[in-house]
Amino acid sequence: MSQRTSIEQATVEIKTSNKGVFPYRFEYNPHKKTNSFIVPIVSTIVALILCAIFIVINGMNPLTVYGKMVQGAFGSSFGISETLLKATPLLLCALGVGIAYRISIWNIGAEGQFILGAIGATAVTIFLPNLPGPLYIPLMVVAGIIFGGLWGLFTAIPRTYFRVNELITSLMLNYVALLLLDYLVFEPWRDPEGFNFPGTPLFTPFQMLATIGGTRLNQGLIIAVVAVSVFTFLLAKTKWGYELRLLGANPTAAAYSGIKVNKHILLVMMISGGLAGLAGSIEVSGVAHRLMYGISPGYGYTAIIVAWLAKLNPFAMIFTSIFIGGLIVGGYSVQTIGLPSSMSLMLQGAILLCLIAGEMLSKFRLRKATGEE
Repeated sequence: MSQRTSIEQATVEIKTSNKGVFPYRFEYNPHKKTNSFIVPIVSTIVALILCAIFIVINGMNPLTVYGKMVQGAFGSSFGISETLLKATPLLLCALGVGIAYRISIWNIGAEGQFILGAIGATAVTIFLPNLPGPLYIPLMVVAGIIFGGLWGLFTAIPRTYFRVNELITSLMLNYVALLLLDYLVFEPWRDPEGFNFPGTPLFTPFQMLATIGGTRLNQGLIIAVVAVSVFTFLLAKTKWGYELRLLGANPTAAAYSGIKVNKHILLVMMISGGLAGLAGSIEVSGVAHRLMYGISPGYGYTAIIVAWLAKLNPFAMIFTSIFIGGLIVGGYSVQTIGLPSSMSLMLQGAILLCLIAGEMLSKFRLRKATGEE
């Protein structure tokens, strides 16, 4: 069936009760792709307006609330450093999610891959306690990438060889990773001197990423920006990047041109999981300084919003991750005016819903109906 035929079948004619057929009709094209950033920008504005209505219903001024959030996230050097700290894992997870989405693989498992990366980095500190100090950070980073990448393969293999829907497997593996984390920090890896605290012993200074400017911000930010730069280059300037773009645009044509689709799916999911695992290793070595219960506040899920706001553009993800990181940090600030920190979660959810609706509506167009129609 041709694309034109599918479009015609999706056509909706609007009729009026007294004038017969309306001279225009809406057409829905599911294959239409929009590269413009208008949809994310408008969707964000609409989400802010909708949330403002709820704030007014609760008897508060939305301008005051939003102003407090902006001030908390960007109004001081501490706020900016905390925003960048939150943006770092979001950027890496979003980059991984975006790579998979480019070839129409729906990786919802970045949360689990993040957790496995944190577990992998911690395993280095537990099973290799007598390494020379300078070796720890490189090995922890590599272990995080490997653990996250292998967790990504657990989704890719069923998808590739058994046609199992990756949405289901990647989402279910998140809960497996979470339960594995709980088991480790409550049982075999638990700090014997930590009393009732579910976590591993505190890392040594050699096992911690260096901080920047006397803040909690660490070298993980530099690693994240380098990762974005490398992937942007690979996507735009290499044969592999061209094959990814072709595979995302038309898998059938890619297969006929000799591209090994299954090989690319496995590789891309391993890279996707590896980037989320890298984020986990940075979080555990640069922020928490130990593996502990609740190591991720949902970075893997939030990264989906970051990736879609950026239209899967790696460079744009830098800005969208900072924006969402600012929402998270700003959410803490509104507690001083009587609102819960979950205010940021409401904004994130509204943005995601409006973004999905906006993408759907952007595939419609109003077309003048001809006499033959």
